[in-house]
Parts: sequence; C-alpha cells; structure tokens
Amino acid sequence: MTSNEKVSLRYGAIETELSVIESTEGPGGIDISKLIATTGLSSYDQGFVNTSSTKSAITFIDGDQGILRHRGYPIEELAAQKTYLDVVYLLVYGELPNSSELEAFDAKLRQHSMVHPNMVKFFETFEPSAHPMAILSSAVSVLSTFYNDSTDPRDPEQIELSTIRLLAKLPVLTAYTYKSLVGESLVNPDSNLSLVENFLSMTFGHLGQDYAANPVLTKALDTLLLLHADHEQNCSTSTVRLVGSSQANLFASISSGINALSGPLHGGANEAVLDMLNFIHESGDSVQKYVERVKNKEDGIRLMGFGHRVYKSFDPRAKIVKAHADEVLRELGVSDPLLDIAKELEAAALADSYFVERKLYPNVDFYTGVIYKAMGFPARMFTPLFAVGRLPGWIAHWREQNADSTTRIGRPQQVYTGPAKRSI
Repeated sequence: MTSNEKVSLRYGAIETELSVIESTEGPGGIDISKLIATTGLSSYDQGFVNTSSTKSAITFIDGDQGILRHRGYPIEELAAQKTYLDVVYLLVYGELPNSSELEAFDAKLRQHSMVHPNMVKFFETFEPSAHPMAILSSAVSVLSTFYNDSTDPRDPEQIELSTIRLLAKLPVLTAYTYKSLVGESLVNPDSNLSLVENFLSMTFGHLGQDYAANPVLTKALDTLLLLHADHEQNCSTSTVRLVGSSQANLFASISSGINALSGPLHGGANEAVLDMLNFIHESGDSVQKYVERVKNKEDGIRLMGFGHRVYKSFDPRAKIVKAHADEVLRELGVSDPLLDIAKELEAAALADSYFVERKLYPNVDFYTGVIYKAMGFPARMFTPLFAVGRLPGWIAHWREQNADSTTRIGRPQQVYTGPAKRSI
C-alpha cells in the first residue's frame, strides 16, 4: 500500500519526490521504480541488503528482536502445536488447515509420492562421489520432463498439480539421492506412512523389510523441516523468484533454488558446524582455547553456527533445535562428545563480551548437524534435508509472485566501471 508520505531526493538541479510503501510490520520501502527516469541514476546496493525487490504476505522477520512469523503465526507456536504438513499448507495456501483440509492434503501427497519408473535409471548414472545437491537439482529438472501436463505457469490447475507433485516427490528424490550415493537399492514410497515417516523409511529402510518408525526421531525431523520451511527473501528464495519472473515453470524455478542453496554460504552452514566440532574434539584442545583462537583471528579458525545475516539477537529457531538435540540423543542412547562440545562452546561464547558485543548468538544451524548425525545422516546429506524443509517456502513465494499481475521480469541494474569507449 502506498502511503501519502513522500521522500524528497535532490541531485544537482533535479529534485524529485519518491513514494513510500507502507508495511504491516517492519520497515516500509521507498519506491524507486522511476529513479533512473527522473534522475538518470540507479540505486547501488551490493547484495541487495537495503533493497526490497517485492511485497510479500508470507513471512515476517525482525532480526533485532529475534522474531520469525509465518502468515502472522510465531514460529515458537507453530513448532509447539503444529506439524510440518500444517506449515506447508499455511505457507502455500495462506491459512492453517482444519482437520478435514489437512487430511485431504495429506491424502493428495501420498497419492502423488511415486515417481516415474524411468527415474530409477536416472539415479543409477551418478558416481558415489557426486554432490547430492547436484543430483537433487538435476532430478527436479528431469522430473518436469515426465509431467508436461503441469508445466504451464499461466494455468492455475497445472500450477496446483505441480505444487502437489513437487511436495510429494522431493522427499522421495532426496531419499533416492542418498541411496544412490551409498550404493543401496531404492525403496518405494509407502502410502500408509506419513510424509516424514515415509522419508525416513525410504532413506534408512531396505527392500523386503518393514521399517520400524521411531516416534521421537520422526517428531524431531518433522520439527527441523518445519523450522526451515521459509525464511523470507534469502538467497535461494530470491533465486526462485528471479527465475520464476521469466515465467519459467515451477520445476525449473525450484531446481534453481536448490542450486542456490548448495552454496557453502547458504545451505552448507550446519555441515560446517559439525566440521568445527570435530576439529575441536580431535585437536584435544579445550573449548576455551578454541574460543581464544577465534578471538585472535587465527587463519582457518572460525566460530561456525554463530551470528546470522538477519538475526542480531538469538535465532528463535535455535532454542527449539537445542531442546530436540537433547531428546534425540537421549532416545538413541547416544553420548555424543560433539553435543557436549557444542553446549560448552555456546556457554563460553554467550558469556564472552567479545561475541556478545558483536551480536554473535547461536543460529539454527548450530545444533541441527548434531541431530542429523545422531539420526544416521552423513554430513553431505545435511543440505538436501534443508532443501526438503525449504521447499514449501520456495513454492509459496513462486505462487505469490506468479499470481501478482504487477510482476515484472527481474532485471537488476549495474554501475558500469569498465573502460570507456576506445578504438582498436
């Protein structure tokens, strides 16, 4: 909504007024859509940290206050009272489902969980050393070739069908990615199991054997997926929106998001935390010594899992994850020295003014790797798990943008700094 307030901008003899876009919560925006036309200048904002590329009604974050809400609901309430599937429905359709809506939604996902038989051949072509995110993004692209009846971004029925297909099949493709990398036979989805139980069965189950679901592990993974479901205009979500702005179909846009998430500065943070904890454990040094090495800025020594691009206080998701870490390890009877190191490191950092003054608090990645490791996931599968969790957010943003009649194809400006015209 455009307010009556204006911002005046003066450049030389040129003076122009810019409209202010109001927000429900958080910072509003200055409409600079006619900036070049009126002043001959573009805005320069490397990394887009001060630029709103869109208006969205999906997720609100206040990094200073440690607030994360989906469609108005605080993440703490959603994690305590709802399931991942509830939040998927909320993000995609705008409201929490009632019991009959959730049951119908769950039934649709179970119905569409099977993938085309020829996809099995696809997973047989990769080397065991292949990066699982490369496999997963490729699999989503290949998936579209089997479902040409749901790739038109202008057809609401096809959009809905591709939404259901992706939500149902990405967990299957992720489990198949794992199986192909460890050299085990693929396990078909079981329509008698819930989405999370099914994923665990396809990942850790074996052909011809019934999978015994552990309710504690199922609940923990369900919560972890829920906590990763959306996080506003992050790198991968912005990528999905940018690709989708060209009217690329949902499969192609989601594949691009998976590739963006594969970068170590985005989706690989929980694996980096585990590497750090292993390094401390294997070095034999105390946590306090490692903290001092971080403060001394020694080469290669970093405090992973602390601080966040958005949150300048405690990541609200981190508190929830920490509680599940204790519960999962207790259920499995695992005494993991890495969890002890993680807790000691967290306590040391929170008590040290060096980190507190720099607002370096634990983020959601700090404990997730410990939980995934305890469940049996190898480190290289951590980021694919992130992708499964983030999928509903990507889809919700793609659908929101696609339904907005004011959407324009993304085409950022640049400030050219190369040579001026010259002759050969």
